[in-house]
Amino acid sequence: MRERLETVLRSISRPAIATSGGVDSVTLAALANEILEDVLIIHAVSPAVPYEATERVERIAASRGWRLMVVSAGEFADPQYRANPVNRCFYCKTNLYGTIRSRTDRIILSGANLDDLGEYRPGLDAAREHGVRHPYVEAQINKRTVREISRSLGLSEVADLPSSPCLSSRVETGIRIEAATLRFIHAAEKAVGRQTGAATVRCRIRAQAIVIEIDATTLASLDEQRTESLRRTVAAVAQPRPDLPIRVEAYRNGSAFLVQGGSHAS
Repeated sequence: MRERLETVLRSISRPAIATSGGVDSVTLAALANEILEDVLIIHAVSPAVPYEATERVERIAASRGWRLMVVSAGEFADPQYRANPVNRCFYCKTNLYGTIRSRTDRIILSGANLDDLGEYRPGLDAAREHGVRHPYVEAQINKRTVREISRSLGLSEVADLPSSPCLSSRVETGIRIEAATLRFIHAAEKAVGRQTGAATVRCRIRAQAIVIEIDATTLASLDEQRTESLRRTVAAVAQPRPDLPIRVEAYRNGSAFLVQGGSHAS
């Protein structure tokens, strides 16, 4: 599979790789830089991007000699993005790819893989409009294989990173995206993770409640006393909506991202 991906990458001259800091895009950037001579890595900073992701990209770029450009995609200046419609990701990626295109005429690459095609991903529509290519998809590579390639490249710190979409994905469709809300989400997730050691933590902002979702194994280990302690931990973080109750539930993929007939994303 890695050989197939290398063949795809070698067919692309002067790529610009949009790198969020997750395993998919970091692995793609690392492999491209290993086999190609002229690669530009672009990372966008935003209130929706955890600072750890930016630090990770900058650290790996420095250690591996990447040519890195850090930009602000400017999606928070877009009222359509801030309104948080069901296709919010379309406006996010439209701003990102538009910013990249304004900085370079290179071919833009993304870290989308085969598994992404089975979910509701309006960001892929924006990618199509901007001529973005998806080497993993072209090479028929899924998430599991991406992790294998990552390990083969010596990227142990990213190979086992859990999936973690942008912080805006935790805000229920139709609730306006605010930077303060995203700061709260990130702080709450970090605090709950430290307290429980949970493999998966999501802080969902819903119209009627703040919902802390954790993986089923961790949830099953909590008694009422520990659950109440978690609620107090979250309540101690500067909240955007202190009037909302705090609930602790099992993690459900996409449970804050509502569309007709169901929910999608993470």
